[in-house]
Amino acid sequence: MPETRFIVRWPDDSRSQCYSPSSAVTTYLRAGADYPLAEFLMRTRDALTVASERVRRKYGYACSAAAEQLAAIEARAAEFADRQDARVTIEGFEP
Repeated sequence: MPETRFIVRWPDDSRSQCYSPSSAVTTYLRAGADYPLAEFLMRTRDALTVASERVRRKYGYACSAAAEQLAAIEARAAEFADRQDARVTIEGFEP
């Protein structure tokens, strides 16, 4: 269950390094892919929920860092919620 970081490019061309406690995120997001904001949020919620559940199965508790990361992503995405054309790019993954 290796930790994985993924680089997100937001609609304003800023970048964020995001954390997942599991490489499961790579099955929900693809490096180089460009997602509409709503789809990115859906995929990220699913990915971080699955990753957190993997931690729960292994250690007996959910991953609070995954929940914090999801909250940060949702807060940042809210800044672009009024833009119909908002898209997010996954620039890549780091172990």
